[in-house]
Amino acid sequence: MSINSLDFSDMADATSKWDQQDETASPAKASGNKQQQAAARRRIEMLRDIRECGLTIEEAKELGLLH
Repeated sequence: MSINSLDFSDMADATSKWDQQDETASPAKASGNKQQQAAARRRIEMLRDIRECGLTIEEAKELGLLH
């Protein structure tokens, strides 16, 4: 297929579909990403607390602090 054989109306229809999909998918992806970041921050904070207590990772797992 050459560039000259493309129909402009087909390209315009395709781009309008992409824009709608991006707009509807963006909030879901953003909230999912924020949830992952929050979970990672909580895990890092928990690991810092465990380190400050002087426990090893194995001891923390045995105590049920880490899963």
